[in-house]
Parts: sequence; structure tokens; C-alpha cells
Amino acid sequence: MLSERLRQVALVAALLVPLGLLHAWVLAEICIGVVDVLFLVEAARGRGFAWARQPWFMVALLWWGWLTLCSLPLPGLGLVTAGWKLGFLQALVVPRFFVFTAALADWVLTTPGARRAAWLTLAATSLWIGVEAWQQYLTGSNLFGDHRWNDGSLTGPFYKPRAGALYAHLLFAAMLPPVLAMLSKPGAAWRAGAIALAGLGVVTSVLIGQRMGVVLTAVGMAGTALLIPQLRRVTLVLLVLAVLVLLATPVISPPTYAKLVGETYRNLHHFTLSPYGELYTRATVMGLASPWHGWGYNGFRALCPLPQFGGGFPALGIAPTLLGLGACNLHPHNFYFQAFADAGVPGLILFAAMIAVWLTTLARGMGRNPAPLQAGLFMAVVTFVWPLGSADAFPILYMSGWLFFVFGLALAVNRASAAAGLGQPAVRS
Repeated sequence: MLSERLRQVALVAALLVPLGLLHAWVLAEICIGVVDVLFLVEAARGRGFAWARQPWFMVALLWWGWLTLCSLPLPGLGLVTAGWKLGFLQALVVPRFFVFTAALADWVLTTPGARRAAWLTLAATSLWIGVEAWQQYLTGSNLFGDHRWNDGSLTGPFYKPRAGALYAHLLFAAMLPPVLAMLSKPGAAWRAGAIALAGLGVVTSVLIGQRMGVVLTAVGMAGTALLIPQLRRVTLVLLVLAVLVLLATPVISPPTYAKLVGETYRNLHHFTLSPYGELYTRATVMGLASPWHGWGYNGFRALCPLPQFGGGFPALGIAPTLLGLGACNLHPHNFYFQAFADAGVPGLILFAAMIAVWLTTLARGMGRNPAPLQAGLFMAVVTFVWPLGSADAFPILYMSGWLFFVFGLALAVNRASAAAGLGQPAVRS
């Protein structure tokens, strides 16, 4: 049957996306495009476009539409442009990620085998990052010969410090199914194995030594403990273990201690003068200078260095920002500050509404007694869109690509669970 053959091709392409996101971004982009095209062909052949009327998809299009409008390369108010041509073209193709997520949820991952394969790719990714981080910690370099980053953090399988946040995002989706499976078996040995596996995951996050990765791991522990009561005592053990490892870092990993404790203290002690404080201040000034339409997609990257955005907020005790302190970068390092700078107050509201609908959709699909994978995927999405922390640009492929893969799998798992509960087939027509 042609439809099934198309779905199998799309599944292979989808399963290659994580590999591409790890080490070959062009491969990931090509595979996302293949999935999108095949899904749209299947929809045109008779499957239909009901998926495009789902609330999570429609609110995403609303945000994208406003962002694209704000990115039109037209003369702006007070500056040469309210956007720039490359940013406008990049904004135009953002919906490829939404279509990819819909394809995963409504077509590609509608069978148990496909969902299992998708989970295995996430688990393998988490394992790969953890193994390479330990190799770098124990031997001084990863498989590719890369050493610790200059700030002391372990880079895992990457040459730059990208491992911490990604590992934390995927950790609970990868770890919860085997941990809960072991906890469900009788005997102290199985329970000890479950705690050991979970402890290894948390300790690895600490030793990687990136602040946001550690914070997101803590958020993941708290969230899963709330969602799954069986994990609450285990979480307390993991929390004590993480604190003990952190206290031991001056001996077992001095660079980790310098990064997680020393640098964090310095940044928080004078946060507004830290690189993050400078970025957030600059982005806020930019948003307030154009509160209705912002400066277009990637407007922060293009226009941040202009002197009129360096004023700070003296009335609040926030000094003017300085380029030499890191006030400008490729992006503001936070999705919400980026949404404000790119598309003003309406853009920020629409972006926050989009995230709220996504999380509500997943939470409603989980019910009161979520399966381990459901809870893990939900926390993966939460840690990606959590507003109180540093993030890459949205939606740039190399990090947000993981978000849309995880979100699509989470939707597919939730729908299969709901269909099973109703005694109906999981595949939607």
C-alpha cells in the first residue's frame, strides 16, 4: 500500500533527525524536509488537513504570522528597518517545524513500533552524551580529541559546551521508563539498580558542569516527583547525592566547582553586569523602543550593537549596557526576551500563549496517572520552554529541532494512550 510505504520512508527520515542534530545539521534539515513533504503529500492524497486545526498548531501559526509580519524588510520607526531580509526569509520557513511535529504525532509515530524506535533514539542520544562526558572526564578528551571547554565544562561528544542543557532535556524521557520498570519488580536488587541508574544520570549532569544543565536536571527531578508519587523517595536520594557530588567537586573536579559555584556566585552577585544581565537588559531596551512590532526575526542579532539600545534603566539601578561586557550576541539567550525584541508586546503574548497551549495539551493528554514515558517527555518539553534560564535562539535547528522531535513524540504517545483507554485504535485518520 502506497500510504504505508510513504510512512515507512518518513519514519526512517524522522529517526535520522536526532543523528543529524547531534553531528550533521544538514542531514537533520533534509530529513525534516522529507518528512514534511511526504506528510503533505499524504494529506493531499486523502488523509486530509484536520491536523492543521488542532489548537496547538493554530496558535503556533498565529505567533508565526505576527513574527513574519514584523520581519517584513520595510522602513521602520526610528531605525533603518524593522526587520532585515535574511531574517524575513528565515521567519518564512519556521512552519516546517510545526508541520514536522504534526507529522510525527498524526502519521509517522502512530504505531507502537515507531514510537518505541523514536524513544530508543532519544535514549541512545542521552547515553552517547553521558558516555562521552565520562570519557572526557576520565581521559581528558572525548572520542574526537576535544578537551574540556575553557570554562571547565565537559563538552561530551561536541567540541563546544552544548552537552549540559541537551543532556538535561533528554535525561528523564530516556531514564524514566527503565527506572520505573526496575522499581516495579520485587526485590532489593532491582530497587538498588533503579536508584543506581537514576543516580548515574544525575551525577553525570553535575559533572558536565554547565549551570543551566544542572538547573534543568533539578527542574526535571522536581517535576517527575510531582507527576509520579512512586519516585518521590528516589528523588530525595538523588537530591542528596547531587549535593554531595557538588560539595566534592573541589577535589574530584575543580573545573566543575569553578564553573558551577565560583562563576555562578560572581554572576548572581552582580547579575545586571553579568553577560546574561547585559543581554536581557539590551533586549528589553530594544523591545520597549518598538513595543508594537519589535525589530523582526533576528533583529537582535542585526541591530543590537546600535548605540541607542545601550541606555539601561538608571531609575531601576540598572546601568547602561556595554558591548565589551557581552551586551550583544547572536540572540538574547532566552526565548521570551527574544520574542519581545523580535515582535514586541504582541509577539511576546502570542509566544507565551503558544507555549501555554502546548503544555496544556500535553498535560491534558497525560491524565492523573501518566506512564513513565509520558511524564519524561512532558518534562523534556517543560525544560525546553522554561522561561527562567538561558536558551538558544528559537527556533534554530540545532537545539529547537530536539524540542519539536520530543513534542511530536509526546503528542503521539499521549494520543495512543488515550485511544487505548477508549478501546479505539491509536492511528488517526
